[in-house]
Amino acid sequence: MKTITFSLFVSLLFLFLVSACYEENTKLMRIGTNVWPGYEPLYVAREKGWLDLKRIKLIEYPSASEVIRAFRNKTLEAASLTLDEVIQLRESKIPVKIVLVHDISAGADVIIAKPGIESMQDLKGKRIGVESGALGAYMITRALETHEMKLSDIDVVNMDVNLHETAFSRGQVDAVVTFEPVRTKLLTQGGKEIFSSKEIPGEVVDVLVVHEDYLQEYGDNITSLIDAWFEVLAYRQTNAKEFAEISSRRLKVSTEDVTASYNGLLLPDRAENINLLSGRDAKLHRSLVEIQRVLEQHGLVEKGIVLDGLISPFGR
Repeated sequence: MKTITFSLFVSLLFLFLVSACYEENTKLMRIGTNVWPGYEPLYVAREKGWLDLKRIKLIEYPSASEVIRAFRNKTLEAASLTLDEVIQLRESKIPVKIVLVHDISAGADVIIAKPGIESMQDLKGKRIGVESGALGAYMITRALETHEMKLSDIDVVNMDVNLHETAFSRGQVDAVVTFEPVRTKLLTQGGKEIFSSKEIPGEVVDVLVVHEDYLQEYGDNITSLIDAWFEVLAYRQTNAKEFAEISSRRLKVSTEDVTASYNGLLLPDRAENINLLSGRDAKLHRSLVEIQRVLEQHGLVEKGIVLDGLISPFGR
């Protein structure tokens, strides 16, 4: 009897130690996003059961500003952000790595104005709703620069993106710097698109960033997530309708709105990601350098931020 009891004790102890080691080596990766069609494949992967929920937890925030705040505070291990936001993290000396390109905006980020406002020049003296995070500042800066205007030409109203639709419909602002799916909603209300990311190709890029220390210790979790990401992209190619239906249920919008929200958005596959992220002269690095130039020129970041070593393709 004593022998049996001792054997049972040893077996239970072994199982406990194995379980503890597994938990330690697969520490949960909390990923922060805001609502944006370029991030939606993450949630479709979760719905399809392609994410290991013991390793990966998706957390959606109302705005990118809140995602950045949570990432800075290390209540997130990873976050989906734009390149300009990543540069601002780098400015704060936060060790991060870019491991994946989610999407490239080619018209999905916009300035939408009220009816009667036909061009950027018509915005002079008008109230523009702009998210206080880095992307909002970057978009309005590039729009003004492209159309030879100054910040003093407009009245900037700081507001998170979850307030854009209400503020626009109530006439609290004359225009908003916004993005999908708000873009499609405002266009159906008669809004006029007067600037978009098509005018600044390759500058609005969404990426997955990870804290460097987490990447070094739990790289397998990154690999697992990225494999699931590309699985969803392949699935979307052949099952676009089902993809839209899954997203529409989660976002509580029509499947038509989901489909429309991908207009003007490029989702690079694995081969395209490798091309963007790899090599000493990676295409993404060139985009980072150009964005850094604009941010420095307009005083949005300090000068001399070192971008070397920021990119780590697929966490490798």
